[in-house]
Amino acid sequence: MTTTSQHSGIPTGKEAREIDAVVVGAGLAGLHMLHKLRELGLSVQVYEAGGGLGGTWYWNRYPGARVDVKSMYYNYSFDPELEQEWEWTEKLPPQPELLRYINHVADRFDLRKDVQLRTRVTSAVYDDAAARWRITTDRGDAVSARFAIMATGCLSAPKMVEIPGIETFRGRSFHTGNWPEQDVDFTGRRVAVIGTGSSGVQVIPLVAEAAAALTVFQRTANYVLPAGNHAIDPEFQRDIKSRYREVRKANRESSFGIARPVATTGALEVSEDERNAFYRSVWEDKDSELVSMLTGYTDTLTDEVANETAAQFIRDRIAEIVSDPAVARLLQPSGLFGVKRPVLGTNYYETYNRDDVRLVDAAATPLTAVTASGLETTHESFEFDDIIYATGYDAMTGALAAIDIRGRGGASLREKWADGPVTYLGLAVAGFPNLFTITGPGSPSVLSNMAVSIEQHVDWITDAIEVMRSAGVTTMEAESDAEQEWTRHVGEAGDMTLYPKVDSWYVGSNVPGKPRVMYAYIGGVGAYREKCDQVAADGYDGFTLTQ
Repeated sequence: MTTTSQHSGIPTGKEAREIDAVVVGAGLAGLHMLHKLRELGLSVQVYEAGGGLGGTWYWNRYPGARVDVKSMYYNYSFDPELEQEWEWTEKLPPQPELLRYINHVADRFDLRKDVQLRTRVTSAVYDDAAARWRITTDRGDAVSARFAIMATGCLSAPKMVEIPGIETFRGRSFHTGNWPEQDVDFTGRRVAVIGTGSSGVQVIPLVAEAAAALTVFQRTANYVLPAGNHAIDPEFQRDIKSRYREVRKANRESSFGIARPVATTGALEVSEDERNAFYRSVWEDKDSELVSMLTGYTDTLTDEVANETAAQFIRDRIAEIVSDPAVARLLQPSGLFGVKRPVLGTNYYETYNRDDVRLVDAAATPLTAVTASGLETTHESFEFDDIIYATGYDAMTGALAAIDIRGRGGASLREKWADGPVTYLGLAVAGFPNLFTITGPGSPSVLSNMAVSIEQHVDWITDAIEVMRSAGVTTMEAESDAEQEWTRHVGEAGDMTLYPKVDSWYVGSNVPGKPRVMYAYIGGVGAYREKCDQVAADGYDGFTLTQ
């Protein structure tokens, strides 16, 4: 019979295997963390819920899935030989290529032996007396670790629509964030896609090419910029590789983890012709970045009138591309540009010129139910063979909330974050010693090139653990005053921009009942790195280190 220690609240009926660290998640973050900890000589166990390595690039296998950062910048920088030997094939690599890269890294550094797949961590409970974390899984594992490191990902907890009847549908159902491993054939089928965020924008054109009929349910129109994807220029690849140290440094010091010329002029300080010429150059340039239009002027993200100049330019392009004026109007966003996740698409707007594609305004006629044969809105009933839910994620906190994480005295992380996440630097939480969150809430994370932000966090955590070991420190814990001050700063930085003015998953408004706060830090990747480095240089100011 399993009993519970009065002191710690930890089940004591099963002997826990003792190791140095548990890492939760085997995506880019978890695998890099494993490699760095092994270099320190630590014993590590990685648990991964998926049936393979790759994190987001394992789960997001839907047609059209690809990263929105150039391949030359979206990869590991920790090994010079690795970055030289891998040859990328496209400007924006697709999911299969990214997955091949991640598996190549795992094999090259012999990482698989410390990863247990198809295993979901269910609880992480801190034992005050032992100063260790007890980790349990859905497969009955029980591990005692000095360090618990959450590499659970920012967009890894899929969210469904809030309408009844999902389980009653007799056809095939898919969520873009949990796509089947085998290929899915939509040839000749009647397909619905719910959602026009990043995954919806990517999947819709490819499904339209195969399906007999495609119906898209759009609640909020999105700003979609041309991806301009193409085969990578070998000369460009050689050039970047020849000066990778310089390129990496520039990305790390930039605002979004992608080095761009620093804007010195506001959109309202130049003529309309000059503004539109710049916007058109970004729209038509196949080598432009996702953030190019956001960073071209100093005031795009802070001034509504300036922002509107970019927004209207994109609306005008939609009207030019979409032949039916009524459909074009539905596809033209009315809100601010760029403060909801901007999206890169390929033939997205062109797809709505097809006779076999229909767009339904789910804001005017909301979805009311999933039925055995399809979907119902307040206005109409539809019959489908397949429904694709491109409905996004419980971002930033969803994957962490799915684990019962309890710190000192059994305090619940879910309860602590009931009014919104409170962290120090997005890395640590007061009351939860030796628990680290890679790209956690309160860090740049989703507002950056994730590869850059992941490596920065992994390096910082590794250095901290090495300092602890060298100094004979048992625990490192964020101080309450420090995390409160940092969380206030994250909110204040957000309030200096237009981000809080729009409902989006950046502020948690896509999940009913979720606290509406700024979940990521908009102060810039470079400035954030400087802050983290200064904290470490000052003897881990804001942390309590206990012998």
